[in-house]
Amino acid sequence: MTVVGISGALLAGCGDDGDGKDGSDKPFSGQSADQIAEKAVAATKKAESLRMKGDTRQPGGRTMTVDLAVDKKKNCDGTVRMQNARADVRQIGQDFYMRGDEAYWKTAFKGQQGAEKAIPKLKDKWAKVPAGQNADEGLCDKQKLIAAMDENKSDRKGMKKGGTTTVGGQEAIKLTKEKAGGEKLTLYVATEGEPYILRSSAEGGKTPNTATFSDYGKAVNPAKPAPGETVDLDEIAGAA
Repeated sequence: MTVVGISGALLAGCGDDGDGKDGSDKPFSGQSADQIAEKAVAATKKAESLRMKGDTRQPGGRTMTVDLAVDKKKNCDGTVRMQNARADVRQIGQDFYMRGDEAYWKTAFKGQQGAEKAIPKLKDKWAKVPAGQNADEGLCDKQKLIAAMDENKSDRKGMKKGGTTTVGGQEAIKLTKEKAGGEKLTLYVATEGEPYILRSSAEGGKTPNTATFSDYGKAVNPAKPAPGETVDLDEIAGAA
């Protein structure tokens, strides 16, 4: 299970309306959609921390859902779901922990020798994942998550300004773009304080998705799992 797909899909879609005259007069008066989006991307990258809740449909029709609080120091606390599998994740500095349900571990150990012996030992336990063996490392790297929005700059051209609405109790300006093939991208940017991205969505394409961003600047302090609740994944795999 990886967040590479969801981060790119959820965060692509900032752009320019060309003349800056359509849509609402306020806020961002006189600024084009491209200028607003550029400020939103920069502010979101600069933020010390945030919470991202979102989902995306992946190839094969599977849906992946994440709810993660992350910061620039790679502290992380949240949950990942895919189909009928769930895993709680925590990262404290360089230490990454994962507590998956049976369905998650069956997927993770699929095809590996000794899986039937290893999975019961992981029940209700936090598995400490050795450095370099964490396939989900990108989940807890805020800057990598946000960097995806700059990977394809062609996706950030041609958006239009709309009116203002409310997202999570905050006023936001709506930016939209119609892409070839009927895909529609929508971005909501905060109009008060820092121009943070509050919501992003894609409809009608191969990977429809939505993400809501909140808790900007809020400290991320995941509790370190107690020794009695923790197992070493290398030891479990070796014993199996």
